[in-house]
Amino acid sequence: MRQRDSTGVSPASNDGFLLKLELHSDPQLLTVVRGALERLTEVFGFSPPDRRSVTRAVDEALTNIMRHCYNGRTDQPIELYCSRVPPRPSQVADGLEILLCDQGPAVDPAKFRGRRLDEIKPGGLGLHFIRQSMDTVEYQRSGNTNQFRLVKYLQPMTQSRTP
Repeated sequence: MRQRDSTGVSPASNDGFLLKLELHSDPQLLTVVRGALERLTEVFGFSPPDRRSVTRAVDEALTNIMRHCYNGRTDQPIELYCSRVPPRPSQVADGLEILLCDQGPAVDPAKFRGRRLDEIKPGGLGLHFIRQSMDTVEYQRSGNTNQFRLVKYLQPMTQSRTP
């Protein structure tokens, strides 16, 4: 029988991150990221459906970076940073911020829209899944870096007990 970590996630390291990953744009590494996020969201205190949603959203965002920013090249850098964020003014529960950074060409934010949901064809639903799964979805360009910020807040009854 597996024992649940009842202490939750400990305070962030000195650099403020709960988790920091540097990876290449190789789709084979997505399974490693999924495993890390599944465990992090579990100890953070998310419910099983929210854990799956966060993991799926990050997986989809990374796939989009690999496919669209790096055109399938498998040797390009991607950085993933996970941090605890305080609750929004209208909420009492902390959130998990996931920041994805890549060095691909600048992206036109107007292109951050999935296809229409009534179009019956494969592909193009990733952004819908990301927006449906996360509470905050933001993009910005900082210098030569694309930054895709995702935040999911804990539901009050599932919040972990760490400060």
